[in-house]
Amino acid sequence: MTRLVAGVDSSTQSCKVVVVDAATGTVVREGRAKHPTGTEVDPGHWWTALQEALAAAGGIADCEAISIAGQQHGMVVLDDTGAVIRPALLWNDTRSAEAAERIVEHFGAEWLLRETGSVPVASFTSTKLAWLADAEPANATRVAAVMLPHDWLSWRLAGYGASDAPQGPDFGAAWTDRSDASGTGYFNPVSNSYLAEMIDFCLGAFASARITLPRVLGATEVGGHVFGTRIAIAGGAGDNAGAAKGLGLAPGDAVVSIGTSGTVFAVSDSPGTSAIEIAGFADVDGHYLPLACTLNAAQVLDHFAIQLGVDFAEFEQLALSAPVGSEGLMLLPFFQGERTPNLPNARASWHGITMNNFTPPNIARAAVEGILLSLANALQLFRDTGRPVRSVKLIGGAAGNLAVRNIAAGLFGGRIELPDQAEYVALGAARQAAEVAGLDPNGWRVVSERVVAEEYPAAVLDRFRSLVEQLT
Repeated sequence: MTRLVAGVDSSTQSCKVVVVDAATGTVVREGRAKHPTGTEVDPGHWWTALQEALAAAGGIADCEAISIAGQQHGMVVLDDTGAVIRPALLWNDTRSAEAAERIVEHFGAEWLLRETGSVPVASFTSTKLAWLADAEPANATRVAAVMLPHDWLSWRLAGYGASDAPQGPDFGAAWTDRSDASGTGYFNPVSNSYLAEMIDFCLGAFASARITLPRVLGATEVGGHVFGTRIAIAGGAGDNAGAAKGLGLAPGDAVVSIGTSGTVFAVSDSPGTSAIEIAGFADVDGHYLPLACTLNAAQVLDHFAIQLGVDFAEFEQLALSAPVGSEGLMLLPFFQGERTPNLPNARASWHGITMNNFTPPNIARAAVEGILLSLANALQLFRDTGRPVRSVKLIGGAAGNLAVRNIAAGLFGGRIELPDQAEYVALGAARQAAEVAGLDPNGWRVVSERVVAEEYPAAVLDRFRSLVEQLT
């Protein structure tokens, strides 16, 4: 008899559900639904999308467990009835940049690195709470609980939520996991405890003992059950930790994910980081997941394809037809500001334009090189801090583009692997669901192919880093 589990990836753009054979990791059914665009979203849209994606996947009545992985950092604030107070501020909302500076000035980078593993930037939940207290005091005074996107969805799935939910607004029933908690900026991933002084500082006069945070579960603990069923709900995961688990990442492996955002992360046995640009997050299984994130990734390529009047396949061929280095044309792709490096107010800029090199092929290639140079810069930070990076796994929607793959392999260095296209965040959640159900996912396999690299001179990355330094 086939035993099934389900995994969910509630990302910025959409909700994906996979129903998986727990013995082999084979996806039996799947479904998806879109999320609204923007940097702030009513969480109710996520709940609707989850229901639609579950229905498209044929439901989960035959599953033994489910786990939800989700976009990190999003601030979901609830009043004492369990109602959402305001639209959730997402990770890519940078309006809290000034609040992040205040937090760093108050606590100091050294204390923050020691206690939270990270120096917060505008993406972090802590900065968004500080922004709320300053910009929307009427809302801040109503806050009874703070959750992250996957916390709130798991809680709702268990039948809790607003006053009309089957089990009412029981905040004590809410849970999270240490991977997602480690991205809040008010959680210590070593002691696995919240930092009351951070909450007090961020919410100021609006902070009180009545504000509830989700309990933090271990890797195989059950948070609750799908309302009205015996289907266990696991602790869940932050999206990148979910992808790491889905890929079976081991120390020495790094992942570069190119989707709405770009991320570089690796599993580590030790906490902390000596670089403020690298966030010292936790993983799902009791280890650590140092991570660097860029805000400008695949959507930059979408934008330039539109501007050049070509589809994505034609854009790929344009980029491949231009020479390495785009004849000196270089793009700093900071259209939305940037997180790594921490330049929340930066804007995109072209460099080295001449009458001869500003051509469609060079523009296309420079756009690809720009987002990949940002990621290569982040990857170099890992190496500069002594973290071994023997191989790089390239994932995300844009990894299917041949120009992206070839250029990435040239810029990143080391062994570059392209895992089969799959929903690795959802699969990582499904692995966790299997473990929670007492099943063994060790037989699951990830198939990868080696990527052939185009050779890039080191001077290309050096030039990019030099241009970035001029903005700091």
